[in-house]
Amino acid sequence: MTSERWDPAAFKTRVDDVLRRYVAEEADLLSAVDPALAPVAEQLEAAVADGKRLRAAFCYWGWRAVGQPDSEALLRAAASMEIVHAAAVVHDDLIDDSPLRHGRPTAHLALRDAVEHHPQPAAGARSLAMLVGDLLMSLAGQLFVTSGVPAAYLGRARPLWAALARDLIAGECLEILHTGAAPDTAASLKVIRYKTAKYTVEQPLLIGGALAGAGRRLREGYSAYGLPLGEAFQLRDDLLGLFGDPETTGKAGADDVHGRRPTALLAETWRLADGEERGRLRELLGRPDPDGDALEAVRALMRRLKAPDRVEAMITARVGEALGALDELNLSAPPATALTALAHSAAARRS
Repeated sequence: MTSERWDPAAFKTRVDDVLRRYVAEEADLLSAVDPALAPVAEQLEAAVADGKRLRAAFCYWGWRAVGQPDSEALLRAAASMEIVHAAAVVHDDLIDDSPLRHGRPTAHLALRDAVEHHPQPAAGARSLAMLVGDLLMSLAGQLFVTSGVPAAYLGRARPLWAALARDLIAGECLEILHTGAAPDTAASLKVIRYKTAKYTVEQPLLIGGALAGAGRRLREGYSAYGLPLGEAFQLRDDLLGLFGDPETTGKAGADDVHGRRPTALLAETWRLADGEERGRLRELLGRPDPDGDALEAVRALMRRLKAPDRVEAMITARVGEALGALDELNLSAPPATALTALAHSAAARRS
């Protein structure tokens, strides 16, 4: 993709190729230690097999918007953002005990067969999945520093890696700390900002910009665009989690309700509910494993209170804020066009 025209499919193919080759080599090295590690190595490769590659795209255009040309070295650095995401997903699925991702069993379930003789197979598989996520985060950093981008450029971006990891962990911790607590929209939006928005949009843009030597005004514009768009991305995820088609999303449709997670959708439902409705919601969520009828009752209550509509309005407002910030940057046509298209694809999707 060396032309100025933004071709998302061609870009995804390039990123997929980098990830596939790099992680396959690392998986082979892991398996070479001992044949028993083969199932763990398989999960490394499975973790990066799918994805929209939005994080890599934001990093790439963070670089290009400064005026830098297309670069295979930069593409490798951008691809490392996807391995950060893969690590976060493995850990997130483990924390949430999610059964499906991309229509396949999550790592902590897929690894059960590898530890069938373990005295506690479920615990053993969960431990292996945790280590898969840890290794993926390490591999992300290794791909970044060996990408071929000049060392002086890498030095400009290195502090952002620490911020990326700190914010991501902060968001995960906040989600755990707020899970099961009284729903609160402000708290839910803070979780969204740190757990997803920053590492999905803002920080990839800032890292791409730092590599390219972006000035203060452009960096501030990246944050003004990236934070609301990242929040819109996760708000869409929350809606899809309960109202999306599992065949399309590839995830279990009721994970958030089962886990009583602090989503903005649940918080808005709680805010809009009266005393009787809150009592009903509390009763439904209090069941140890809500059945289909209970889940449908939760959905019906949310629809009646128009909580999904409220979240849709939050998404629309944030996309508008992001695009307004983008307009103020007065970028050249290729990055402006690409970042506009990415904003719409991040917020308006079915999976």
